Amino acid sequence: MGAFWTAGGTNGLGPKVLSESEAGPRYPAAMNTGFSRLLGRLGLNRPELRAWVAYDWANSAMATVIITAIFPIFFLEVAADGWGDGKGEQAFSLTTTLALATVAILAPILGPIADVRGWSKRLLGAFLVVGILSTGGMFFVGYGDARLALILFYLANVGAAGSFVFYDSLLPHVARPDEVDRVSTTGYSAGYLGGGLLLLLALIWISNPGWFGLPSGESLTPREETLPTRLAFLAVAIWWAVFSLPLFYNVPEPPPTRTSDEGPGESTLTIAVRRLKKTLGEIRQSPDALWMMIAFLLYNDGIQTILRLATILGAARDFEAKTMIRSILLVQFVGIPFAILFSKLSARVGIKRAIFTGIFSYIGIVLAAVYMNSELHFLGLAVGVGMVMGGTQALSRSLFATLIPHQKSSEFFALFGVFEKFAGIFGPLLFTLVLGLLPAGRENLAAFSVLPFFLVGALAFSKVDVKRGRARARAQELELSRA
Repeated sequence: MGAFWTAGGTNGLGPKVLSESEAGPRYPAAMNTGFSRLLGRLGLNRPELRAWVAYDWANSAMATVIITAIFPIFFLEVAADGWGDGKGEQAFSLTTTLALATVAILAPILGPIADVRGWSKRLLGAFLVVGILSTGGMFFVGYGDARLALILFYLANVGAAGSFVFYDSLLPHVARPDEVDRVSTTGYSAGYLGGGLLLLLALIWISNPGWFGLPSGESLTPREETLPTRLAFLAVAIWWAVFSLPLFYNVPEPPPTRTSDEGPGESTLTIAVRRLKKTLGEIRQSPDALWMMIAFLLYNDGIQTILRLATILGAARDFEAKTMIRSILLVQFVGIPFAILFSKLSARVGIKRAIFTGIFSYIGIVLAAVYMNSELHFLGLAVGVGMVMGGTQALSRSLFATLIPHQKSSEFFALFGVFEKFAGIFGPLLFTLVLGLLPAGRENLAAFSVLPFFLVGALAFSKVDVKRGRARARAQELELSRA
């Protein structure tokens, strides 16, 4: 993958993760260069950090092209052709919910298995393969193939969401405590850039197929007509696969962890179930990590509602499809610098205040959406979302990583993943119900339904004591290392 990704020593499982005492003097000459200093400020100064961030770049193309922008329109206009008004939208929404629920059910068992066996990367890879193959399979979807499209969309969502559970769990293993915020926000920035670039390229060849030697003009067959869009799905699969490779080469697999009460003859599943029960007990004894998960469930539900249903609100106001696409691109590219700026803000005012800044900014965005009455306003709201979305989510991820013992990162991030997956069910459901009750021309009022998620989420987040939670996590690490 080139020297940028692969330079550095390995320990047989990938690159050696440097301790705090090793990290400073090991590359004194390199750190004097401007480029190396820039990498350090971004949290990319070691191969394993760059490789970890690369997966955000790889996966986000699926999020922008398949989940948000192109596939939903393709499904309604092509795959679900002839299904009738409303039926396609309902089936699409239900499929998304089922996929998130599937991962929410699997993650709590697979997380402990990953820690017991040292299989975090293997399980990530398994979900990755499911996601890539199903996304690539969308190339074969044509008019009337709604059931095939829904099956593939379900599998692609399971693959993406499942892989991210184990991807997130690797963060405390590749980044030192003083690097976690920086690396996490850079990952989100890379995701915005990667997802935005592939979406932009796909839109160019879909809008101008003749430029690329693709069928164009009149009298096209249905397969020729949809070829540029179907090639976008194939491009996502290839992009996702290629840019995932650095993670598997350069990020070390966390070693298996067994405690003194887990005998060598016990099955992995037995140990995993026992650990799940124990982790549920431990999370109750770690009040700050628990409050962090509860708060994230609430305010991230608001974030996901805005992200997934903004286009519905725009469509209700008869905004053009081009405006919707532009808003998605704005969120992607505005998010790149602002996710990094949130890391700087965290370093200056503290991570808790930085996350509060994001939450209260969202409250302002929701209130502004109530008075939205033009496409220009809609695009302005997209800029506002791009300014705070990546930073808020990235710092939430990095804060949680410092509130848990790193030896049990897969187990705790599996629970975190359960909360994250359910944060995407209740908000859209409430929004849709309220939207259906409102008279024509008053659709903007549905935005009020999102406010409670941010207000109650902020209240729950106020219960998090960062200093106490981090001290408790370090004590748990010492206890586990002696077991």
